[in-house]
Amino acid sequence: MEPNYTNSFKTAHDDFDWSINKKNQTNYSKEEIKSLDEQYANSLKTFEDNDIVEAEVVGITKSDVIMSLGSKSDGMIPLSEFRDIEEIALGQRYQVYVVSKEDRNGHLLLSRKNASILISWEKIKEAHQNETIVTGLITSKTKGGLIVKVFDLETFLPGSQIDVKPITDYDQYVGKTMDLKVVKINELIKNAVVSHKAIIEADIEDQRAEIIGKLERGQIMEGVIKNITDFGAFLDLGGIDGLLYITDISWGRINHPSEVLSLNEKINVVILDFDDTKKRISLGLKQLTAHPWESMGDKLNVGEIVKGKVVNVEDYGVFLEIQPGVEGLIHVSEVTWSNQPINSKEFFKIGDTHEAKIITVDVEERKMSLSIKQLQEDPWDKLTEQFKIGSKHKGIVKHITNYGLFIELADSMGGMMRISDLSWVKKFNHPSEFAKVGDELDVVILEVDSERRKISLGHKQLESDPWDTYESDYRAGTIHKGEVIKKDEKGFEVMFEGFLQAFSPNKHARLENGENVEVGNSYDFKILEFDKSDRKIMVSHSKIWEEAKSEEIYKEKADKKAEIEQTKKSVKKINQSIDKSTLGDLDALQQLKEKMNNNDENE
Repeated sequence: MEPNYTNSFKTAHDDFDWSINKKNQTNYSKEEIKSLDEQYANSLKTFEDNDIVEAEVVGITKSDVIMSLGSKSDGMIPLSEFRDIEEIALGQRYQVYVVSKEDRNGHLLLSRKNASILISWEKIKEAHQNETIVTGLITSKTKGGLIVKVFDLETFLPGSQIDVKPITDYDQYVGKTMDLKVVKINELIKNAVVSHKAIIEADIEDQRAEIIGKLERGQIMEGVIKNITDFGAFLDLGGIDGLLYITDISWGRINHPSEVLSLNEKINVVILDFDDTKKRISLGLKQLTAHPWESMGDKLNVGEIVKGKVVNVEDYGVFLEIQPGVEGLIHVSEVTWSNQPINSKEFFKIGDTHEAKIITVDVEERKMSLSIKQLQEDPWDKLTEQFKIGSKHKGIVKHITNYGLFIELADSMGGMMRISDLSWVKKFNHPSEFAKVGDELDVVILEVDSERRKISLGHKQLESDPWDTYESDYRAGTIHKGEVIKKDEKGFEVMFEGFLQAFSPNKHARLENGENVEVGNSYDFKILEFDKSDRKIMVSHSKIWEEAKSEEIYKEKADKKAEIEQTKKSVKKINQSIDKSTLGDLDALQQLKEKMNNNDENE
């Protein structure tokens, strides 16, 4: 049996009474000790991992800052997390993040950086939710925008959100502070997007609402030109935009608004119109001054000669600007005394200067008709002397139409030569086959109509009508050799003697072998019809060989008929001369009868 060491062995102080009073010692009862333990425990702060609590600097080493949370133990934070603080001193208090109440070494782990991030993120979320304005420090630029520190947290400011106008130089903002709105957050990665443009737009919208409420038609406002386009200019009216159309910039014509306006220029404009929502505002500049017609109206009288600049060219004429805003129309019929068509775009050019005579004025309608040709004497007054019917002249082809040529004669007079008056014998599908623009032609005056200001010209009339001769040479029934020059669906064109044209219908163009005549070959043709009045000749090749064949058949039949008649006469003669028939006579008679029967069968 083992000995009982507990009862048998004692130390020297086993009987020491710890509760015996001594100097400077206090003796507590068990109840007092329990109460004091509870008070001590309550004096200690309690916290959990991931909490953010306030801590006091109680010590500083070369690498760490010792922080007291009012708990049983202190925690340490790396000195690098205080690099934004110029001088750290004992007693300073900071918000810290409890990474762990106790690591594997039993130490309390704290972080000031994490606390700052979480606190800043909560503030950013609150600013985003409440749409409040925050202030940020722009620390650097990055691709597509700027990095901004807001509440000690880096956020992204896109380049498109810096201002309402495009920004290309980001460097100018680095190091500056800026008011911002949080427009987007990502809770997962604690990332936020901010905007300065949103604040500007909100301010503009407030200004716009205030200005729009006061808008009235006819109101004069000051605006700054912010953009110029081909069709007008956009003006900033102090928070709202208006459009000044090119037609409302000047009473005179301008090709582009930049001729009169410049970017960032301040000008006064009048409100012409706006839609019901007042989002589209039409502005006017020229309306601020009186219309030039109001001051020029009394100075413009019919018959006066004015000078101006060509500002617009149309097919029907040109507009001559006497002074900005005062224009007159020179119609194509008032350009020259010639009756040939005028191409305005060939005759006039923008910017050219011309003199003209006023022929009509309507001040109320602000219209004026001008004439260039009336600056000269009307050549039609002496036309009958210069251009007598039958007289010969030289002219220049100025214009070609489907139906004829316009020929310019002396003194800018002109006449029309119809396609039917180009040649006696040759047919043209288009006048351009006869002459080109710029060709000089000999012409003869056929008719002069002074009232309608028209001259009819001819070219074929320079020679006598050859159809008088053709009428006897190419009378119906005569045969001539001609060349086939053209084919269409109805028949063939045939040329005689190199200039006289005729027509052969398809049914008259067949060869004896059943095929048709061919273009480029020559054949004999019979004249079927010669119409001098309509200048038409109809011919046939088929008639020639068809008639020849018919004549041959007719001759063959006539010969057979004559032979039959002769046989009949012979039989009759024999019958009359023979009183009695002999055997030989009967045989001869029988042969004649058989011959006659054969002839009848052949017929």
